[in-house]
Amino acid sequence: MTRWLVGSLSLTAIALAVALGLGLGAPEVLRERIPIHWDIDMEPDGWVTREAFTPYLLIFPGVMALMTLLMWGLPYLSPKSFEVERFASTWGYLFTLLVAFFGYLFALQVWVAISESAWFARPFIAGFFVLFGLIGNQMGKVQRNFWMGVRTPWTLASEAVWVRTHRHAAWLWVATGLVGAVMVLVGVPFLIAFALLMVSALWPVLYSLIIYKRLQREGRV
Repeated sequence: MTRWLVGSLSLTAIALAVALGLGLGAPEVLRERIPIHWDIDMEPDGWVTREAFTPYLLIFPGVMALMTLLMWGLPYLSPKSFEVERFASTWGYLFTLLVAFFGYLFALQVWVAISESAWFARPFIAGFFVLFGLIGNQMGKVQRNFWMGVRTPWTLASEAVWVRTHRHAAWLWVATGLVGAVMVLVGVPFLIAFALLMVSALWPVLYSLIIYKRLQREGRV
């Protein structure tokens, strides 16, 4: 996991350097009015001046630093039989993936702060689907723990339910990530894409209950 920790720290340091460099060192490259909030149709409805933008530039580097801290700290809090060390490489990869994703959002924030573009919304939304698919690709490797994965009362109570639920979520989330990203990039309304994302995210919760009850009837849990 050490290499992933180093990678996350490096990405965070780069983002922080860019944020401070733009906000304090070269604010003149920023637009005079910068959007900071978008409505449900992804149209900007909140703005700040370039002089007031520096704190907003620090948000994503701050989140990246928090993700890196959690990657390092949460394993020490895990109770016996739920240790993260059993899948340490996957743990490190997924947290680094989250750090990289917030770095991607930071890059989009810098982009929209420097130049006006009507195409900002699509790569922003598509990024969430790509992240979803990449997370799904690793779900089958995540072992029972209290911090990561589809943690329901039924998956935590049964190793068999945990394994079957995460294998099911893996292919579902990869498919959703691929299909959703394409949908957004070709212009499908964001609400439809968001509904697909929410259904795919929540379905494994219900699936874990269904599998648990089935195994319970069979006397296997």
